[in-house]
Amino acid sequence: MIRPEIIIAVKDVEKSSAWYQQLLGCESRHGGGTFEILADPEDDTVVLCLHRWGAHEHPTMLDPAPAAGNGLILFFRVTDLDAAWKKAQQLKAIVEEPPHINANSHRNEFSLRDPDGYYVSVTD
Repeated sequence: MIRPEIIIAVKDVEKSSAWYQQLLGCESRHGGGTFEILADPEDDTVVLCLHRWGAHEHPTMLDPAPAAGNGLILFFRVTDLDAAWKKAQQLKAIVEEPPHINANSHRNEFSLRDPDGYYVSVTD
């Protein structure tokens, strides 16, 4: 089996970890201020990894000056979209698109920005 484990660079790993845990219901599997692994609590599948900008000299994570997430959409499927939407509202997330039916996929979804400006789409 092959599956990606996405790593994004963030300003504050702990803050971003808490944000994603609240939005998606995932859990910490690493923790700390430099690197975090977030996983699905049901089957321990890695959902997303967070890495502090500038730590460990990774060449694509050194400088946050270029727009974070340019050319990237973090796309998550959830089992309870209504619950995720309520959590997004509790987080006071910047909403790019409120819940709607996507004309292409015919699925319910919403899109918002995470604390670092990454574009996040959540769908059922």
